[in-house]
Amino acid sequence: MSICRTALATVALAALAAAPARGAVDPKAAAAVFQEAKTLCTRDHGVFWGRSLCGPIMLVDPNDRGVTANQADPGQVLKEHAGVFTGVLPPAVDLADTPTEWSGLLWTQLLWPLSPDTEQRHVTLAHELFHRIQPELKLSRPEVGNRHLDTLEGRYLLQLEWRGLAKALEARAPADRKAALVDALLFRRERHHLFADAAVEEASLEVAEGVPEYTGVMLGLVTPQSRTKFAIRDLSAFVQSPSFVRSFAYACGPAYGLLLDQAAPGWRQQLHSGRGLGDLLAATVELPATVDLKARVAVYDDGTLRAAEEKREQDRRAREATLRAKLVDGPVLILPLLHARYQFNPQTLLSLGDDGTVYPTLRLTCDWGVLEVDNGALFGKDMSEARVSAAGVDPAAPRSADWRLVLKDGWTVQRGARDGDLVVKASR
Repeated sequence: MSICRTALATVALAALAAAPARGAVDPKAAAAVFQEAKTLCTRDHGVFWGRSLCGPIMLVDPNDRGVTANQADPGQVLKEHAGVFTGVLPPAVDLADTPTEWSGLLWTQLLWPLSPDTEQRHVTLAHELFHRIQPELKLSRPEVGNRHLDTLEGRYLLQLEWRGLAKALEARAPADRKAALVDALLFRRERHHLFADAAVEEASLEVAEGVPEYTGVMLGLVTPQSRTKFAIRDLSAFVQSPSFVRSFAYACGPAYGLLLDQAAPGWRQQLHSGRGLGDLLAATVELPATVDLKARVAVYDDGTLRAAEEKREQDRRAREATLRAKLVDGPVLILPLLHARYQFNPQTLLSLGDDGTVYPTLRLTCDWGVLEVDNGALFGKDMSEARVSAAGVDPAAPRSADWRLVLKDGWTVQRGARDGDLVVKASR
């Protein structure tokens, strides 16, 4: 069987984490959101990306899977009501802020309610509308590791880079902007020197998620001042993320995009080169061959950030040891990632180095069925399989306090190669 994975995972933006409790979608409120989306996607008449972001939108109440859409569906599941179209999303369809194929259309799915903050809502709308056309623009990128961003040096240099980018955005004089930008790129260069795969892996996510967030800022907001302010806000808001492994591109995408707009107009046409946003911007300046990095660090950190990151690293090592004992050394249930779709919070991922990445919570849909995880799943480094703890699990009745598994007909849980291990396999 071929192994296929999708990058259309749940993207829970940090600013939405404090959204109000979810509830039924009010038709009038939904119509207002649809009008906002129409205004945003028609604002540039499709010039920004060469085609319009307008298209089918569904707002979904995760409590009862109720759908409120801006148009009818070819499958005629939705019924017109109060100027919108309503129905119920079947259990097989994942709930996420993501492009969703259902009932004959590719929709922009958004979980209800959206942020009450107008600017955040508009950025999110434009971000998610872009995701729907992203594959057609050939700007989709595969899921990659970026596990170096859960290490002490990786995290520290990334945050120094963000501080340099914020300083560049805030600068009024071109010379000050260039100096801060050079600092940011020097911190980036040092990180890529320390971690062999960093440049390639970061470039992939910068395009996959940084470009949509930049698009959200450019089409969701109207003035240069509001765009710059939001980009700086992203750089600070995502510092609070438990992990940067998959969230970092949301933070820096708008900053790099805005700085590229100044330094290299037309840069969006170069995205197919395989380079990331930071690489494209680095090509516009000449970095010194040698530099007193310690002196540059002192400009952005008085020692407080370093101390905080060293404390976090101690805590991470202890947590990693616990997770490794549970998901690597202990008995596990192994699930092949066959045509997998998964929902997760990108801000919570934890790296176990070469053993893979831990997803604390997860909903995984594959050929074999559905797995819902409440307390840790490990994705292998090559993303070909997932593992959950099998401690005390009976293969005849596979269930755990940490996860719930629903298998389709033709699939069973069988004993694995190690004592205590289990594996999901086709029974025919």
